[in-house]
Amino acid sequence: MAGQTDYPVPAPSPPGLNGQWYDWLGRGQLRFQHCSACSTWRHPPRLLCAECGSPDWDWVRSSGQARVFSWTVSHRPFHPDFAGVVPYSIVIVEMDEGPRVVCSVRDIANEELRLDLPVEIGIATGGKGGALPYARPRS
Repeated sequence: MAGQTDYPVPAPSPPGLNGQWYDWLGRGQLRFQHCSACSTWRHPPRLLCAECGSPDWDWVRSSGQARVFSWTVSHRPFHPDFAGVVPYSIVIVEMDEGPRVVCSVRDIANEELRLDLPVEIGIATGGKGGALPYARPRS
């Protein structure tokens, strides 16, 4: 999961468990919560396992391999910092481990997107702080 730098948009910095997920991204690692009791992977992060209710979990590194589950192409920027990159795609990918993640796309044209397209997740770090995941073609 090699990263790219200098994305031109703001990165989130939420508190709590979501903040921990972004902290892992900032270290160049894609990790998800993994239930110690029933082995269910989950995202977004939460205190208890939705499958078995256990409070026992760890942050476990993901393979980074995924498939496109859904996508949309935005022709209008929802924030002024996105004005220079429209139209852009936002995808929901389903990780091989199971969780789904919303992220941007790199090196895939909007018209090339399709259901079940194999992708891998990279991590971009930016001049405005933080890190964000993005989907790119599998190598």
